[in-house]
Amino acid sequence: MAYGSIGRVRAAPTILHLDMDAFFAAAEQASKPSLRGKPVIVGGLGPRGVVSTASYEARRFGVRSAMPMAQARSLCPNAAYLVPRFQLYRTISEQVMELLGRLSPLVEPLSLDEAFVDLEAGGVAFGSASAREAGERLRRDIRAVTGLSGSVGLAGSKMLAKIASEQAKPDGLVLIEPGTERELLAPMTVRTLPGVGPATGEHLRRAGMATVADLVEAGEDELVRLLGKSHGASLFRMAAGYDDRPVVAERDAKSVSVEDTFDIDLHDRGRITSEVGRLADRCVQRLRGSGHSGRTIVLKVRRYDFSTLTRSETLRGPTDDPAVVREAAGRLLDSVDTTGGVRLLGVGVSGLADFTQEDLFAQAAGERAEEEPEGEQGPAEPVEAEAEPDPAQRRWLAGHDVRHAEYGPGWVQGSGVGRVTVRFETPTSGAPGRVRTFRVDDPGLTAAEPLPLVGERDAAQGEGEAGDGEAVVGGQMSPPASRPKSRSDGGGPGSGAAVSRP
Repeated sequence: MAYGSIGRVRAAPTILHLDMDAFFAAAEQASKPSLRGKPVIVGGLGPRGVVSTASYEARRFGVRSAMPMAQARSLCPNAAYLVPRFQLYRTISEQVMELLGRLSPLVEPLSLDEAFVDLEAGGVAFGSASAREAGERLRRDIRAVTGLSGSVGLAGSKMLAKIASEQAKPDGLVLIEPGTERELLAPMTVRTLPGVGPATGEHLRRAGMATVADLVEAGEDELVRLLGKSHGASLFRMAAGYDDRPVVAERDAKSVSVEDTFDIDLHDRGRITSEVGRLADRCVQRLRGSGHSGRTIVLKVRRYDFSTLTRSETLRGPTDDPAVVREAAGRLLDSVDTTGGVRLLGVGVSGLADFTQEDLFAQAAGERAEEEPEGEQGPAEPVEAEAEPDPAQRRWLAGHDVRHAEYGPGWVQGSGVGRVTVRFETPTSGAPGRVRTFRVDDPGLTAAEPLPLVGERDAAQGEGEAGDGEAVVGGQMSPPASRPKSRSDGGGPGSGAAVSRP
């Protein structure tokens, strides 16, 4: 069930939007002292990989999220290119979301590193001063607990709070005073508004509308004529600064899915079948991790010519059994022609529930067992031990954590031609660590869990400590409490945004 704040335009900036700064890349820099201050790019490293996140140092070279990795390498050849470590990112995200939950019961996560918070619902802010204080305290607590920075936007609506956090980047806070919305939005591009993507933006541009002020001047009737009743009317309201969407907590997931894009098109039917089975297992692992089961199994196949086929099968009851999902995905694959090659495969489960059909059978069996006397048990069947993987076939992904029996914890800098290069350092090492190269089958080298970015003692001491940093209305900038103050320049008269940034 979802709970939300009352939909209205507020007279106080009590909706907060948090966006962690270059989240994946910043987490990698924090955990690897040798990469701090250097360009770091996280994403798929194959020929068809794309950039998930680029550090601010890499962005100076023109690298952006969703850019093809090949293009990123040409723009910034000397960057560190790393495979994502989602286990680490999820752990940090949980820490951040816990801090947000202390501010309000209404927290609306948008992704691992982004969320809206209704400060009024939490009773921590009812005006500009208290909202700013809550935002600055949150930034300090995030720094203390995770070692990372986040940018905060405060406004009377979700749209404006998100715009404010974009203006605050990196590592700052921007507060938009209610009543200044139209003046602030007027010069901005139409792409600033929610729901305006590349296609809609181009359509509006051809109609002579490039800025938000152009949309207001054109009027609601013209936008409805161009975009349809629903989209046109909604866009006009947004352009006028009116956004009454509530902050919604506890959003129910509609589906769980995983997919892989392959560096080289798959042609062998046996390999394709094997990949579908592997994806089904990963999907079930994620499904169980979310505490769900599902009735509908979905297979997605993107072929060599970029045509995408989707097939689905609905079961009699919800399941989280990997064998059931594998078999269903296999049956769906049987109906797909893969002649010519496959570039992407995906397996998903929808129709989610918080119980399984097997749960019902188990409950009934348990009730029968209580009524029946316990019978004599036969000898247990022998269980075959799983075969150990061939050490020579182990894959060492760039950026992932390892531990060596002699040298301790480190991370993979690269691997190939039967060798793996490891840099031995930890988040608290301070100085860059030493680099050593091993054979990929070195018995002393094993995969390891990510280390915490901040020690528990440091987090406990730093969390919630009051600082002497201050956020000044009128476009002035001020440093966070952990850094020495510097001289700040005031904004122009009539400025509607209060900015706090180191």
